[in-house]
Amino acid sequence: MLNRRVVGITLAVLVAAALRGNGDKSLAGAGHAGKLYRQHQSLMVYYGDRYDTIPDDASLVIIEDREAAEPFVRRHVESTILGYVSIAEVHSGRPFYSRLRSKGVLGAPNPAWPDAYFVDVRSDVWRNLLLNEIIPSILKNGYQGIFLDTLDSAESLERQDPVKFKGMIAAAADLVRAIRAAFPSIIIMVNRGYAILPQIPGEFDYLLGESVRTTFNPQTGAYFRRTEQDIEWQRARMLEARDRDPSLQLFSLDYWNPKDRVGLAALYAEARADGFVPYIATPDLTQIVPERLPNERAP
Repeated sequence: MLNRRVVGITLAVLVAAALRGNGDKSLAGAGHAGKLYRQHQSLMVYYGDRYDTIPDDASLVIIEDREAAEPFVRRHVESTILGYVSIAEVHSGRPFYSRLRSKGVLGAPNPAWPDAYFVDVRSDVWRNLLLNEIIPSILKNGYQGIFLDTLDSAESLERQDPVKFKGMIAAAADLVRAIRAAFPSIIIMVNRGYAILPQIPGEFDYLLGESVRTTFNPQTGAYFRRTEQDIEWQRARMLEARDRDPSLQLFSLDYWNPKDRVGLAALYAEARADGFVPYIATPDLTQIVPERLPNERAP
């Protein structure tokens, strides 16, 4: 059944491509046709600033919205490029950090990332900043959509202190619905947020599972494979999300030693066997790790 995101699909795609090409900042990113625009075969998540190293044939690319990224976004009209948005955490280096701190919206730092502070997703201040400033600023630079990160933090806070953080999960879900209502035609990709997903089927286009099979321990400096129980748990949550929305495309992001080419190949094969579109990289996501080197054959 057609919904508001896919009405006028042909016109929307043509307009989006034209606007990215002609540099019209006032409208770029508007009118994109959402999930029917493309079923992707590859994923890249890159938070570095050497945009010239991103392969020209990259299908779906997630980057930080920086001034230096604008030429890359405008030039790669054949790629789907999403701008990073953190929903439940704010890094101290963000230009709006001081404003949120002065409004009492920020909480404690994330123990895993001390420069990132939890934000109260129930706050109208935060909601208005996202809807009226942060997301429009990204879209006007030509991005076709946004990547919503840190939804898990809203769930984690409510689980840790159900009294103090009552309603954080529901508020995060409502925030995603508000983003979709405000920007009905853009692509929205969600990272994890499994407690929230049952409340927002059809409100987002792509789902990313992070550290599905492998991850990195910063204390030991070692990559490791998750337990089979953990792998199956996240895999099941992702497949459940697609059961609720059969058109949802599933992606996975894992972390592994880029020098272990045999291990990388095995992990890519496992993810694809699950029907996921995978990317495997280093945990800081500032290094591009190709699936195959020029001298490696496709499996």
